[in-house]
Amino acid sequence: MTSAFSFPSTHYPQLNSLLDWVRYCTSAMNQADVYFGHGTDNAWDEAVALVMFSVSLPPDMAQKTSDALFSAQLVQAEKEAIVELLTRRINTLEPLPYLTNQAWFAGYPFYVDHRVLIPRSPFAELIEDEFHSWLSKPPQLIMDLCTGGGCIAIALAHQFEHAQVDALDISEDALDVAAINIAEHGLDHRVYPVHSDVFTGVLGQQYDLIVSNPPYVDAEDMSDLPQEFLHEPALALAAGQDGLDIVETILQHAPQHLSPEGWLFVEVGNSSVHMATRFPGLAVQWVDFKQGGQGVFAVDRETLVHYWQTQ
Repeated sequence: MTSAFSFPSTHYPQLNSLLDWVRYCTSAMNQADVYFGHGTDNAWDEAVALVMFSVSLPPDMAQKTSDALFSAQLVQAEKEAIVELLTRRINTLEPLPYLTNQAWFAGYPFYVDHRVLIPRSPFAELIEDEFHSWLSKPPQLIMDLCTGGGCIAIALAHQFEHAQVDALDISEDALDVAAINIAEHGLDHRVYPVHSDVFTGVLGQQYDLIVSNPPYVDAEDMSDLPQEFLHEPALALAAGQDGLDIVETILQHAPQHLSPEGWLFVEVGNSSVHMATRFPGLAVQWVDFKQGGQGVFAVDRETLVHYWQTQ
């Protein structure tokens, strides 16, 4: 157990520029028992996000501007805001987006809190690419299954400007957060939060595209999760011994909810290693991501119908 982090007040006069503070925060988090995996994967990027939020600058500004930005001098109030946020990040081991109530997905900002997972899905690349390797035409009716805070549903609506997106989740708390984000993005007329246990809330409805990032963490991984992940709702993570309990329900009932040329995309993460054992002979297509990420498969309605007819 590491000792609690405390910032020495004598350091204030020595840390003046934006770069000074990013460097200091990077070192402090590297020395602490901090895990990165909720929007960043290293101490430097986390420090940039933390510092930029504290001084009310867009997080991507650090990537778009020259070194002149990093030489900017900070006032005392800005320094104190950084120290407060850094201290909370290290001592609570809460993911930074929960402390700032802000996360980014597919280039868009979203409100997040402890009622929902922090978005980090590789689906962003597929959405930006409009699923071009699979869809022959833009989808008109889309389902985001297990929507959480609605990030994927909203990104889909931004990308497919003429589509309706139904955002399904079993958690009323998560749907409340999704509603906040839908309103903030001005998409109340095209993105609809639906309370649903998998497909129970949309019986009889068919979709051109179903995207799902369901709970998929297996029992072994749940027991080894870093402290940061324990701040997230377990309902949105755990899915049985092999992580595929909910995925099986999705695969069984998806044919009833896909249009004739419809496609289903499901993220299963590390539980991808169990797919062949759980669903022998199911011919899914694994997505190869250019920007990093893995564990997402695609399958069309016809393949699913044939598979379940032969089981």
